[in-house]
Amino acid sequence: MTSRELLYIKTIAEEKNISKAARKLYIAQPSLSQSVQKLEEQLGVALFHRTTSGLTLTYAGERYCHMAAQILKIYENFELEISDMNNLKTGRIHLGITNHLGTLILPKTMKRFQKLCPFVEVLVTEDNSDGLEKRLLAGEVDFVLMHAPIEIQSGKIQYELLERDPFVVVTCPDHPLISKANVLDGYTHPVLDIRLLEKQPMIRLHSGQRIRQVTDSVLKRAGIRQITTAMTVKNHTTAQLLAAQGAGITMVPLEYARLTVRHETSPALFSIHKQYEAFWDMCIATCQDIYLSKADQRFIQCMKEILCLPSSSGNKI
Repeated sequence: MTSRELLYIKTIAEEKNISKAARKLYIAQPSLSQSVQKLEEQLGVALFHRTTSGLTLTYAGERYCHMAAQILKIYENFELEISDMNNLKTGRIHLGITNHLGTLILPKTMKRFQKLCPFVEVLVTEDNSDGLEKRLLAGEVDFVLMHAPIEIQSGKIQYELLERDPFVVVTCPDHPLISKANVLDGYTHPVLDIRLLEKQPMIRLHSGQRIRQVTDSVLKRAGIRQITTAMTVKNHTTAQLLAAQGAGITMVPLEYARLTVRHETSPALFSIHKQYEAFWDMCIATCQDIYLSKADQRFIQCMKEILCLPSSSGNKI
């Protein structure tokens, strides 16, 4: 049964006449008669008694009209709800975000978004980048704010690149390698030759974390095959504080390192030469199979405004 068929039967029952119902519905009378006949054949029952005084409902017809009125009302209410959603008067979005970006960007974005869409509910799922990609493919979240993978493969996930953040080497403030770093134009900190890290004790994050994936790729580009792992931790702040105390060397994004240097024991920071492609890109990840509502799009726009990016700044890959 379609909404059109429901409306046909309901209108005929109200008018008690095929011709009058056809005029009210703005369709040809023969077409309406054929639709009723086809529906009765599909149901296997007659919906109307054909009498000289007009059409009256059979018991099956009465039940059908009762159901039709309920369904049409539900559909009408649904259309009103969709209208409200399109006008951002109601709705819900479900976004995924990494823990650090949630702390860094979400509070400011939520403040801006709630002013624009005070009645739209926001559900937030925090996870690491690999976990968020899996949730996106499973349809558990509408979109994700994360850092793009090292090598972006063509597939269902699209990555809109927003902002690039270089990685830095983190050591204790009196590490012997400090004397080997060189000040170069275009770099925030003295540049340290990554190849000097071979056989140095490294503080690494877990393999499922994107920071670890980036650092491993940098070491590989530098030709370092033998990595001496001093310890493996989950938290990048812990890794930096340990490095500051001389427990080993680590690599983290510059933005993360700037937060850590506020601690009492500040580490030494070194830039990495551009030839090693030591960076990651913040991105908005979306899935081809998931429709982005107007509320989703408005939230994404608010994030871009917080990051001072124009709406079309990102590159979709």
